[in-house]
Amino acid sequence: MKKFMTIWAGEFIANIGSGMTAFALSVYVYQLTKSVTWVSVITILAYLPTILLNPVGGILADRFDRRLMMICGDLFSAIGLIYILISIQTGHGGMTSILIGLIINSVFVSLLDPSYKATVTDLLTEEEYAKASGLVQIAGNAKYLISPALAGLILGFADIRVILIIDICTIFVTVFAVASVRRTIEKVKPRQDKFNLIREFKEGMQIIVRNKGVTALVLLMAFMCFFIGFIQTLIIPMVLPISNARTVGIMESISAIGMLAGSMVIGILGIKKHYSKILVTALILCGCFMALTGISTDMAFILSASILFFTTLPFVNTCADVLIRVSIPNEVQGRIWGLISLLTQIGYVAAYAVCGILADHVFEPIMLKNGRFAASIGKVIGTGEGRGIGLMLILAGLLMVAVAFVLGNRKSIREIEVAK
Repeated sequence: MKKFMTIWAGEFIANIGSGMTAFALSVYVYQLTKSVTWVSVITILAYLPTILLNPVGGILADRFDRRLMMICGDLFSAIGLIYILISIQTGHGGMTSILIGLIINSVFVSLLDPSYKATVTDLLTEEEYAKASGLVQIAGNAKYLISPALAGLILGFADIRVILIIDICTIFVTVFAVASVRRTIEKVKPRQDKFNLIREFKEGMQIIVRNKGVTALVLLMAFMCFFIGFIQTLIIPMVLPISNARTVGIMESISAIGMLAGSMVIGILGIKKHYSKILVTALILCGCFMALTGISTDMAFILSASILFFTTLPFVNTCADVLIRVSIPNEVQGRIWGLISLLTQIGYVAAYAVCGILADHVFEPIMLKNGRFAASIGKVIGTGEGRGIGLMLILAGLLMVAVAFVLGNRKSIREIEVAK
């Protein structure tokens, strides 16, 4: 557990840096363009290359040293951030430079994620999986809990360049942590069989498809990612019209206290049984709380709903993680996690692709003071800038509840529980 905790600490610090950059870029782009669509575009390009290349990273993680893959992914991902920093510093910090830098960063992050997930299986026992999942989520949630408030405060007296420098520095901290663990464990010998990307990709897909429970979980989590993608992209444009960047950053950080609380409960106590039931219940609650974030323009109400929304996410992620992890052999977990990341996070990409366009051209216009729904739905949730986004979050939350009922109760998922 000590070796895992060293890597975990490095990832915790790195996630704070990456979360600060993500928040600062969203504010920077929205203020630069006044377009939700552009915010969606940078979000897509921050994730799409990683999602598409995760299967390749996973296959490499099964063939080579997983810790070395993490080091390479972290180091080379910094190139994209350095490019954005230089572009802004030289007066060329327009959308083109930001998009190029994000793509470079995202490409190399694809080497990191599958290796990190497979490393959990390498270093821990099955009894420690749930607690480790809770701890991993605490590190991942740092970008929501700590980063927005820090970024918002920094943007109050500096600009995005300071945040980019901080993010680059945190990457080197992570590299040092992983390298220190790598020196203390037995080096993994590369596989001697001939490398064939297409063959190994097909083998991984066959493993997923043959296991009906894993297939059902992947489908369920893809839908979950789709709906969560809406709130990730839209919450800042929804709140900025009634607030400012500093307040939005503090609100996001306070909201993520719920995520920290859920992760800490799991990290300390673990989850012993009833994974499938907890998964479905948490998904239903998650959808309900998402819908509530869009109902009101009262900041206290939005904050309360957001806290409750974030509280449910660790339970969803942990239950799905454990159910999949115990169903897949360790020697192929790198490629499987890479493929699962691709298949589930396509939901994020789909959400990022449509939500900005829907907000700018459909929902925002109909919820203006003279919009089509101003005299009906507008009387309940309000009218004006940001209210169309609120309506979108209400609909996304209700659809998440429906999907949880339909897919979450499939027999194949419950059978994994029995097998465990």
